[in-house]
Order: sequence, then structure tokens, then C-alpha cells
Amino acid sequence: MPFLKLKNYNFYYTINGNINQPIILFLHGFLGNSQDFNTRISPLFPQFCCLTLDLPGHGQTQVLGEDIYYKMPETAAALIEVLNHLNISQCYLMGYSMGGRLGLYLTLHFPQYFKKVVLESTSPGLKTESERVQRLISDTQKSEQLETLEFPIFLEQWYHQPLFHTLKNHPEFDKIFNHRLNNNPLGLSKSLRYLGTGNQPSLWEKLPTNQIPLLLLVGELDHKFKQINQEINQLCPVSWLQIIPNCGHNILIENPQQWINVIVNFLSE
Repeated sequence: MPFLKLKNYNFYYTINGNINQPIILFLHGFLGNSQDFNTRISPLFPQFCCLTLDLPGHGQTQVLGEDIYYKMPETAAALIEVLNHLNISQCYLMGYSMGGRLGLYLTLHFPQYFKKVVLESTSPGLKTESERVQRLISDTQKSEQLETLEFPIFLEQWYHQPLFHTLKNHPEFDKIFNHRLNNNPLGLSKSLRYLGTGNQPSLWEKLPTNQIPLLLLVGELDHKFKQINQEINQLCPVSWLQIIPNCGHNILIENPQQWINVIVNFLSE
């Protein structure tokens, strides 16, 4: 199995596609892992080399150091170390939800590594300290539930959120739910506590300085994130917003062909 051991992490990763073509780094969302992408990205293989990995607290990746290494700045620095170990000086990046928040942080703090970036259903964090405090309380409560509730019960409650209404009605939802059960609840708890939106540094003020082309993907039915991404688009001078019809928060699952098409079109321009 392909693992890359760093000082404070042991990253599980896979590389698929044409190794002679441009590389795309994929960052999954909360509760997911690299398989979320690996089951869908084969249409990209002729044109791209695809690097997927499990983020800290998810899948087979392990945090070897203290809990601080679940946080966004530390995780981002570790991902840059992964790229350096793999001799990747520059690549494309695609991040979904939590992976998109992390991807935006990487874009704004390590722009020299990224040629173009695709962000699906993501956010620059919360604007005010009071919002972050309230969200951190909520994230902490949910992380405690991960440690105390039976894991299937937690997942039922998580996917009961309005954000996932369209995903719950998708024909593949039961399969996705069962796949989520393979995660370690303790790892997820630490990820939610330290890499959740409540603990994320706000990136709003940095958006106007960004020079890396951004494609912002959001589902037509994901009203919360549609509004957030419209704001990002207004603040960021080199960004393009694409709203995908009849989709909610997870476009990759709800319309994978459209997801592939818009990414190929953007990265090939």
C-alpha cells in the first residue's frame, strides 16, 4: 500500500492516470476518503495524473503527533511536504467541502504550487470571532457525539442536516452511508474539532489578493453555499462561478458526468 511517512503523519495516497500528464491533487470532504474520488475519476486518466489521499482523521492516514496536527495550518504544511516528497513542484488542485476549505488555504498561502484550483461546495470560513466561537461550540458538541454515540446513529443525525437533503434522496445514498462506516469515529472527532469551520482561520480578507485561477462549483439547490460562493466570486478577481443545475452539496455524487466535464473544460483552457 502506498504510504508516505512524515514526522507527524503517515499519509495514505494513490496515484492513477497518465503519469506524463499534468497532476491534479484531490482533497475530499468530512467523513470521506480518497475512494470518494477514485471511484469516479477514471474519465480524467487519459489527460491527467490524479493524486488522491486520505486527510488526517479519515481513511488510512494517521496523525503520529499531537492533536494540533489536525489543524488547518499544520495539515496544509504537511500536504506541501507530500508534494515535495513526490517531486511535484506544481499541480492542479480540486477540493470538496472540507477539502475545499483546506484547498483554499493552500492556494492563498502556497500559491507557487498551484496552476489552477477547483473548489466545490466550499467556504473561506467565518468572518467574525463571534461566529467562529459559536461554530466551535457546535463542532465540539458534534465531536463529542462521535466519541459517545454509536457511529451509525451519529451518521444518521449528520445526514439529517438540510445540507444533505438531496444526497439522502440519491439512489446511491445507502452505499455511501455504508462506506462512511469504515472510518474511525475517534479520528473523525479530532478532525471535526480541529479542522472544522469553527477552528478555521478566516480567509475572507485574503481573497482579493489571490492570483491563482479559481473555479467555484456549487449546486443549484445548495442555497447556503450558493450565496457564499457568489460572495467569493465578487471578492476574488480571478474566479469563475459555475452553478450546477438540480444538484445539492455533493455534485460529484449527484451529477458525476457534469462534474468531470466542467473540471476538464476549466483545466484545459
